[in-house]
Amino acid sequence: MSTSVPQYNAEPELEFLTPMLDRHPTGWTASFQGLTLRTALQPIFSISHKRIVGYEALIRAFDTDNASVLPIHLFQLPSSDPENVLLDRLCRYLHIQNFAALKDDINWLFLNVSPRVVATGTHHDSFFGQLLNRIGFPSHRIVVEIVEQPTDDAEQLRDTVNYYKQLGCLTAIDDFGAGHSNFERIWNLAPDIVKLDRQILTRATDDKRARQILNGIVSLLHQSGCLVLLEGVETRDQAMIAIDGGVDFVQGFFFKRPGLELDEVIRSATDFDALLTDYKRNSQDALDPTHEIGLFFEKRFTTAADALRAGKSFREACQPLTAHHTVSRCYLIDERGVQIADTLNSDRLIECFDPRFRPLENTANADWFRQHYLRQALGHPEQLQVTRPYLSVTGAYMCVTLSQAVRHGGELKVLCCDILAG
Repeated sequence: MSTSVPQYNAEPELEFLTPMLDRHPTGWTASFQGLTLRTALQPIFSISHKRIVGYEALIRAFDTDNASVLPIHLFQLPSSDPENVLLDRLCRYLHIQNFAALKDDINWLFLNVSPRVVATGTHHDSFFGQLLNRIGFPSHRIVVEIVEQPTDDAEQLRDTVNYYKQLGCLTAIDDFGAGHSNFERIWNLAPDIVKLDRQILTRATDDKRARQILNGIVSLLHQSGCLVLLEGVETRDQAMIAIDGGVDFVQGFFFKRPGLELDEVIRSATDFDALLTDYKRNSQDALDPTHEIGLFFEKRFTTAADALRAGKSFREACQPLTAHHTVSRCYLIDERGVQIADTLNSDRLIECFDPRFRPLENTANADWFRQHYLRQALGHPEQLQVTRPYLSVTGAYMCVTLSQAVRHGGELKVLCCDILAG
């Protein structure tokens, strides 16, 4: 088999690549510029299904002494766009040949497409359908991973994604949250799966706020119609973060490292029962902070609500409540959601108020109808409602809101109290 790249044009035929592959008892290999290329697979697990649902194919290169060559060095070898295309196609050809030979006729194969190939447009990759037909591999089991680049032409990128969709493949955006990825691309490309960059997980491991952001990103991606895969999971704690964050799929060294022994890789298993049991136990042991806040302030808040029902003024009824050092403010809202009295700020809030947010301080006649806590209170009169922590628009601080609809002055009104939450 030749160890150098033959003369190559921009539209190579499938037959041009076939002689570069060689079959062995342990699987297929390929040759490129004196290097031997092999397929490694890393399992992708579904948390809910508690099992493997796919594998990412990764290229591994070895020199004539069987020493490993880093992938970054391999992909620096091509000296022209045609050679870049050749190497990209050769890798995909090799991966599909190897995966098709395994005893797995259900799960997905995740294939990376070189950004340089994406940049050339769909006319430069029309061979992929021929490749699938030649091997007899169903397109619906392929997940094409695309990494966005700053120079990507939006229309061309969309055409490339649509090309793979028309073939019947699933599409995935890789490394979302790093570099130039953004939600506009998600909405325009409508990928089936989004792979979150591992840096998001790294930040979430040590930063509680980053963990909340991770959960929010996952939720927004789900609302956008995308399944979410979190890669780079290396520790048990990170696995727990993934479970708690609501991601669908996980991948990483904690579950299984990429392996060249493909038959062994497809037999991989992880004890998700133990992980999920620990997660459930931890969730039960760690009381919801909003529940704790509700229990702690229930008597104080009920006393204020009873005072309102008894005809006391808003200020007189809530003054004892605002004396607590974690209370920021109390306010009263009518059935339309409009604030009907001046906000009663606690001494603590007055002392600690950030003057940069002074334009947000005055909430007279503010309309809070969009707030979930108001609608919950109106829908369940006389019942205490407690929100999860959220960012208050009155001062850009995190708070939990207690609310309850009560009769006052012959009208239904909603008493609200904001508690500082971090």
